[in-house]
Amino acid sequence: MLPAAASLKKQGANKGATTAFLISTPESGIDSIAVTYALLDPIMTVARPVAAFCTAIVGGVIENTLSFKEHAPPLSTPTPHCCEDHSGKDSHEPQQKFQQKLASGVRFAVNDVWGDIAVWFFTGILIAGVITALIPEEMISKWLGGGLNSMLLMLVFGIPLYICATASTPVAAALILKGVSPGAALVFLLVGPATNITSLSVLIGILGKKSTICYLLVVATMAVAFGLVVDQLYTLLHISPKAIIGTAGEIIPYGIQLTCSLILIGLSIRPFVHFIKQKISKKQEQQVFIQTELTKMNSNKKQ
Repeated sequence: MLPAAASLKKQGANKGATTAFLISTPESGIDSIAVTYALLDPIMTVARPVAAFCTAIVGGVIENTLSFKEHAPPLSTPTPHCCEDHSGKDSHEPQQKFQQKLASGVRFAVNDVWGDIAVWFFTGILIAGVITALIPEEMISKWLGGGLNSMLLMLVFGIPLYICATASTPVAAALILKGVSPGAALVFLLVGPATNITSLSVLIGILGKKSTICYLLVVATMAVAFGLVVDQLYTLLHISPKAIIGTAGEIIPYGIQLTCSLILIGLSIRPFVHFIKQKISKKQEQQVFIQTELTKMNSNKKQ
């Protein structure tokens, strides 16, 4: 997400547009919405992207208002493409059949979408399991059971944490089952992927210190506001979040659930192998670099 935001900024996007992209993208992706529906409930499935959208709009407008004096880049005149015919369509582009488009979409879903989130999804499930098994329910419900104090505590917990939108969803589900209010869980879902120590340091380089502080304040304020609204919504509807969390899959027969789980595990083998190979190659590169530097230092000492 950060490289894409940096690329948008270099290509001429203003700070407000870049800020809105950074806030909304992790929460409004189809993968994030699907995982939210599967592991949480319909209310959170709607509240999460809506909150992200509103936060992105507010953050973008405030950022553009604060940086209004900055001039927009000059508009470039579009040049006609040499390969376009009179109908405006590219004459060299092959007409794909429906089967080809379908196969291309399936490959993209399996290799690109699931390949990018598989490791983080199972990491989130592992963390959720640890929370469920080790953290007492009384302690969580006491401090994070609802109200403004719960939202502020979740901000303190979620802002510095390095976690993606996919991995944060099973963690939020485990927290709700342990007694965390849905609003506090929503705060975690919004601030966790959007703010962490690593991303904030990179954002300073992309947007500047002033814009980064504005970005952080907007995300935190809007997350708390929507968290309070969501808690009130559950109260008004007389819905127990524990009773409906993760019940979306109950409409599917157990045999189909088991089959799909095995297929999903099978599709996850390749991303895990690729992830491990990347880690090993990076470690080997670091070792080679250290050995090279030590050799240079020894040679300099001999001279």
